[in-house]
Amino acid sequence: MVEEGAKRRVVVEVCNARNLMPKDGQGTACAYAVVDFDGQRRRTATRPRDLNPQWGERLEFLVHHPDAMTGETLELNVYNDKKAIAGGGSGGGGSGRRGGTFLGKVKVAGASFAKEGDETLVYYPLEKRSVFSQIKGEIGLKIWFVDEPPPPPPAPAAEEKADASAEKKDATEEKGKESAAAPAAEEKKPEEAAAEAKKAEEAKPEEKKPEAGKKDGKKNSPEKGKKDGEKPKEEAKSKEEKKEAAPPSPSKAPPPSPSKMQLSNAGIAGDLEIRPQSAAERSMTASGGSASYDLVDRVPYLFVRLLKAKHQDDGNKQPLYAQLSIGAHTVRTRSAAAAGEWDQVFAFHKASLTASSLEVTVHEEAKKPEKEGEPVPADPNLGFVSFDLQEVPKRSPPDSALAPQWYTLEGHADDGTSACDVMLAVWVGTQVDEAFQEAWQSDSGGNLVHTRSKAYLSPKLWYLRLSVIQAQDLRLPSPPDAKAKQYAPSFPELYVKAQLGAQVFKTGRIALGSAAAGASNPSWNEDLLFVAAEPFDPFLTVAVEDIFSGQPVGQARVPLSTVHRRSDDRAEPPSRWLNLCGDEARPYAGRVHVRVCLEGGYHVLDEAANVASDVRAASKQLSKPPVGMLEVGVRGAANLVPMKIAKDGASGSTDAYVVLKYGPKWARTRTILDQFNPRWNEQYAWDVFDPCTVLSIAVFDNARYLNGKLPPKDARIGKLRIRLSTLDTNRVYVINYALTAVHPVGVRKMGELELAIRFTCPSWLTLMQAYGSPLLPRMHYVKPLGPAQQDVLRHTAMRIVSGRLARSEPPLGPEVVQYLLDTDTHTWSMRRSKANWFRVVGCLSHVATAVKWGHRVRTWEHSPTTVLVHMLLVAVVLCPEMILPTVCLYLFLVLLWRYRSRPREPTGMDPRLSHVDSVSPDELDEEFDGLPSGRPADVVRMRYDRLRAVAGRAQTLLGDVAAQGERVEALLSWRDPRATGVFAVVCLLTALVLYAVPFKVLLLGMGFYYLRHPRFRGDMPSAGFNFFRRLPSLSDRVL
Repeated sequence: MVEEGAKRRVVVEVCNARNLMPKDGQGTACAYAVVDFDGQRRRTATRPRDLNPQWGERLEFLVHHPDAMTGETLELNVYNDKKAIAGGGSGGGGSGRRGGTFLGKVKVAGASFAKEGDETLVYYPLEKRSVFSQIKGEIGLKIWFVDEPPPPPPAPAAEEKADASAEKKDATEEKGKESAAAPAAEEKKPEEAAAEAKKAEEAKPEEKKPEAGKKDGKKNSPEKGKKDGEKPKEEAKSKEEKKEAAPPSPSKAPPPSPSKMQLSNAGIAGDLEIRPQSAAERSMTASGGSASYDLVDRVPYLFVRLLKAKHQDDGNKQPLYAQLSIGAHTVRTRSAAAAGEWDQVFAFHKASLTASSLEVTVHEEAKKPEKEGEPVPADPNLGFVSFDLQEVPKRSPPDSALAPQWYTLEGHADDGTSACDVMLAVWVGTQVDEAFQEAWQSDSGGNLVHTRSKAYLSPKLWYLRLSVIQAQDLRLPSPPDAKAKQYAPSFPELYVKAQLGAQVFKTGRIALGSAAAGASNPSWNEDLLFVAAEPFDPFLTVAVEDIFSGQPVGQARVPLSTVHRRSDDRAEPPSRWLNLCGDEARPYAGRVHVRVCLEGGYHVLDEAANVASDVRAASKQLSKPPVGMLEVGVRGAANLVPMKIAKDGASGSTDAYVVLKYGPKWARTRTILDQFNPRWNEQYAWDVFDPCTVLSIAVFDNARYLNGKLPPKDARIGKLRIRLSTLDTNRVYVINYALTAVHPVGVRKMGELELAIRFTCPSWLTLMQAYGSPLLPRMHYVKPLGPAQQDVLRHTAMRIVSGRLARSEPPLGPEVVQYLLDTDTHTWSMRRSKANWFRVVGCLSHVATAVKWGHRVRTWEHSPTTVLVHMLLVAVVLCPEMILPTVCLYLFLVLLWRYRSRPREPTGMDPRLSHVDSVSPDELDEEFDGLPSGRPADVVRMRYDRLRAVAGRAQTLLGDVAAQGERVEALLSWRDPRATGVFAVVCLLTALVLYAVPFKVLLLGMGFYYLRHPRFRGDMPSAGFNFFRRLPSLSDRVL
């Protein structure tokens, strides 16, 4: 939040551009940049005839609404200046994009702006304006914002001087106009404020240079203000001379208008001020002005807010508490002092109320007996107040909060106590009410922490790269005893071990006497990658260890606050020498040369890549504006199975809640207690940065609120995933998804989940451009990580996210996080193996169908079809240029035909595809068995034998595939001299035939020969097939 009255400036330093597209017809370009932000426009000078221009200019923008800066978008357009070409390549001049050819654009979200001091140089690739634009290159920018403290209030002396000077100037006018003094003073206030604001801005040394030539432009409209800093000094001087030559007309001059900052502070928009809508505003406009809770039902609740109570007399009273009674619900507030300060809100689900009135009773806690063993007296009743539910007012969220009122309690005179008043408010609202989240809720267990609805954020993850280069001046520790010294190796082996939190990685071993180590300076040149989460661990520990002695040679610590951050690979991070500290005998044990940096150009995967919900880079400077907005309404569930079975086994209950995960944001609904058909009616929204991502939703049974002795774990009810690319934009889906869960005892249908989903996208062109952009950030392709390394880092990131969210309040359990992040996808499962195998078979089934159709045509099973294929073959051979157009047209018609049978709704989990119906109980038990196995030895032996049989079949299949490739190699390697000789002669004869016979005639002959009638075909395989099968493979040389 920005302090009230403070100003915020955004500074854009346009550094340079690289590899621009030539646009002047001579292989060069005269480039300049135009930057638009918050309704303001600035431009740089023109760099003539340079495809790699260097600007180094700073452009400043005033932020009108600092709190809304994250929703703004900065747009930079690069143009080729045609005037500079015509004028001989002179830089500067011109305004906007008039007379320029488009060279590319960049959009930067306001949320990615760095604070002053944290800015870094980021190269943004230039984007196309349309599909047909020819754009290439990139531009380097530094963007940061500066918060300025509010100006101090003007001194009274200065105001008096200003008033005195104003009185001297207008002395003649003030005579006879005393009645108009007050309106005149009111008109002067904005003028004086504007003058003082202008003086304060001119007094800042940072703004003197950019503001030097803009004094005239500031008084004009924003359109003229866009030309600030664009015209050369000669034009500015000529304008000033013209203005001085013109005769002054003070009577017609309008009063100076207040600045944009003053208008924004007053809630008035400036002239022609253009501000882009955020995703939330667009969604609100599309849904008729009420974006929140328009996908779910509005559920009525009875709200009671108890503020305080007081006695009529001021005697010394005991603590008070209030008790609410309505039908079967009876609840009391906490005890407070005599003043009775409660300030608690109670929400009763109106559909579950069976009474027609609400009764609020105030009690006073009885004094404890002075002697032990005496009975505790009952709490005195100070009176009650009753409300008829038919007369309770209704309130909708746009209305202000209902003001509490004092009510005098009835029934206090019966027991002789003094009168008492209570302050409360009663109204009927919905779950949209702002008091609902923190209220006592009748359908979710009251004030239980573990049943509340909450939103969580995953910690921001970075890759920490440690490059170990070499070590110098190492002083090895002495062996622990004399015997060890005797058997010590002549060349000790050293390695570097680095530790960040619980992560430990080691380099390879280097012997001191080897060529890589030299005399005593071992060199590794290895990279170690860690996952670091904000807030970072304080230190990265680097140690050099000796394998033989088992003792560290020395260690050093690197504070993570001093580590360099980079967003790409264009600049290497600075290296440093770390002094190693040994034991007391060796305070200096040498030094190690390392390079440490936080990699902001990678996206740290914490979930499986095929179900990723976020692919943005870790560096905020590389983030792009969202392409749309995803809204999900969790309406309710139906027919849930009992998860908690009573001891007698005759009854059960389910306390269900839903967890949604998309990007770094997790949303958890409240827990509805003891309901098999719960209705949550909660709605959540996310910004979408990539349409090819996945939303994960899971339902759990809450066991943590019971507060048992053992740490409870929430049971899984079901999970589903929704891929955003399968959703139509700006359409609401209301779907019931089946919940299916795999348990060790079998597969069960757990119920149904009702969801309402809407994917809002304001720009269809931006959405389509996302399909052509890389899925992951640039660093994943420039310096890719290995599959094994990515898998290790992903599971490390999963553990970090799970640990951080488990420390929230209320905690999101590790079993919940791991279930949604799919931490067990790497474990062996016979069911998943079958599913993957049949997925491969399903992909190849179309090829198999085409082969079968070709065989039927070849064998003349349907003669008309074979004749048509002969005619098609003749047409293709005689007109080969029609092959590709015909194939493309055929594919278009097939896709058009299949459009009718397209999926109308996004699908959830597929039990048939998962092969949960054909799985045996033993295979399920094996899938849920951990590592190491906890099953008896005979069961493990039986499963091992089964796994060996499956692996044997896979081994045979791999051998057959390898044999076919080896036969092709044997054909060219003269391993079988006779076969290779025959093949060489056939190649020679084929070349002669191809030289002599036209190619079209040859194709027709081969086609007709392949499609010949079965009467002219034998039953045995062809000679070519037999020849290939007789070629040798390397299988006979395998032991």
